[in-house]
Amino acid sequence: MVRTLGLTQLTMIGVGAIIGAGIFSLAAAVARDVAGPAVLISFLVAGAASLCAAFAYAEFAGMVPKAGSSYTYCAAVLGEIVGWIVGWDLLLEYTAIVAVVAIGMSGYLGFLLDAVGIHLPTWALGAPGTGAGHRIDLLAVAICLAVAWLLTRGTRTSARVETVLTIVKIAIVLVVIVVGFTKVDTGNLSPFAPFGLGGAFTGAATVFFAVFGYDALSTAAEESVEARNKLPKAMMLSLGISMALYVLVCIVLTGIQHYTELNPNSGISSAFASVGLNGLANVIAVGAVIGIVTVTFSFMMGASRLWYALSRDGLMPAWFGAIHPKRRVPHRATWIIGIVSAVLAGVLPINAVAELTNIGVLLAFMVVCLSVLILRYRKPHLKRTFRCPGMPVVPVLGVIFSGWLMSFLQWETWVRLGAWLVVGLVIYGAYGYRRTRQVMPGGSVDLDALDDLTDTEESGPHVVRAPGR
Repeated sequence: MVRTLGLTQLTMIGVGAIIGAGIFSLAAAVARDVAGPAVLISFLVAGAASLCAAFAYAEFAGMVPKAGSSYTYCAAVLGEIVGWIVGWDLLLEYTAIVAVVAIGMSGYLGFLLDAVGIHLPTWALGAPGTGAGHRIDLLAVAICLAVAWLLTRGTRTSARVETVLTIVKIAIVLVVIVVGFTKVDTGNLSPFAPFGLGGAFTGAATVFFAVFGYDALSTAAEESVEARNKLPKAMMLSLGISMALYVLVCIVLTGIQHYTELNPNSGISSAFASVGLNGLANVIAVGAVIGIVTVTFSFMMGASRLWYALSRDGLMPAWFGAIHPKRRVPHRATWIIGIVSAVLAGVLPINAVAELTNIGVLLAFMVVCLSVLILRYRKPHLKRTFRCPGMPVVPVLGVIFSGWLMSFLQWETWVRLGAWLVVGLVIYGAYGYRRTRQVMPGGSVDLDALDDLTDTEESGPHVVRAPGR
């Protein structure tokens, strides 16, 4: 792959991944059904847990400038099978996240179409069970396929589109905050926690996927210029910018309209329309569509790069990770992820898919935090361009936070994750274990050898310690 991404583009990819459905759709749904105005606490708790993991990711990104993100980090420290479990887990979660944000975008796109007099048939308005006569969320399906097409055009082209759209999105979010504060009615903020603090914590487990876009960002390491230095900075910048905007938007959203009246599909636009700002509501809907496109872009890019890394290392067939000869992107993986996410977005409700994404990412966060803690004491000599602060407290808090948030998820979500991991172990035993011995005879990443590797070198198989070397 080609290194074309600088600090600005990396930060925009991170912000693009973090700010989207969390602000524009999920915040309203969680406020109405789970947390009330205390959805603000939900985002703060989720953000605190995410920050602990972000420090761990940043330290790894400063050591291992390789595609694969959590999979690569965990394989390097805890062994190949742990890395495979995390990679297989995240392959599903990233794909499901694409579906979640596409569902969130379809609500705003439908809001815009209604505003100009275009009405889709009832059967195309949502997944089964989301409304009378609903059969498929047609707009969400179209969004997933369109983003897959954009990503196969090449990294430089798609990253430029992502940067422009993210800047437009931030500008519209700032308009929401500035204008929204003039319409806030403090009476709408009472009671602040109608479902108790338990509701706010349950909300944190649900919105968590909205605050960890830097995870997908780290999969772009092999397309980044000076990845060891710029990836950690981009992670911190993107999370800081996004959390500040999340907090302010939550106050505006629940201050403009009482939480019981919020629309879970087009929350902010509907809230502004309720106070007579219909024109601005339409502008916000445009911003929501643009904003959620960037999230879909970032996570689909992350999923395809993760699949590329798994295939390159022999854990999955190389056919899936093939690079397009002209555009230099993993085009087959991208199209498969686009199609699978389109199916999920078309037939499943948003809450079910959101919980599925969260449990897998929280599991990966626990393992990454544990890995960075172990590695700091096992190999303190390694070159680190970023060091996780507060050792060992911060990574331990990351493990505790993530495990605690997982405990709030429904048992059905645990069953789905367990079934997916069992399938992954079967694939590893039947194919990956033997095949990866041919591709990487010495095992996974040799972290000591990475001290001599520059992150401007051509991408290739992971650095390994082969027998006899």
